[in-house]
Amino acid sequence: MTTSALEATERALALASESFITASGPGGQNVNKVATAVQLRVNIFALRLPEAVYHRLRQIGGSRITSKGELLLIAQRFRTQEANREDARQRLAELIEDAFNLPEKRAKSRLNRVGKTQRLAGKKLRGAVKAGRGKVRLD
Repeated sequence: MTTSALEATERALALASESFITASGPGGQNVNKVATAVQLRVNIFALRLPEAVYHRLRQIGGSRITSKGELLLIAQRFRTQEANREDARQRLAELIEDAFNLPEKRAKSRLNRVGKTQRLAGKKLRGAVKAGRGKVRLD
């Protein structure tokens, strides 16, 4: 992880607000009585991310980003609050790290003259095969 990604992660963890809600799924009566699931909210505007990283985070976040610009993570994988809190924080760090890993620009492939003629000949052949698939006319 780069230093800027680490700084952004630390800033996000400092700005994050946590609330505990009752989880769904297995766990017996315990799951109905105890609020073990963690709801982690972070305002992504307040993270002061570079523009490209900000847009990538919005793209990666998808439906987890609210209309107010908050990233909302819900962790309910584990049966304890502390484990779910750690899971939510880990997922937040991974999201921010992924946002900083910008995709590399694709280099255009260079095709030589022979390759180009072979490709066009293949396309012509394929077009002829498809053209021959029309309705049969009995003249």
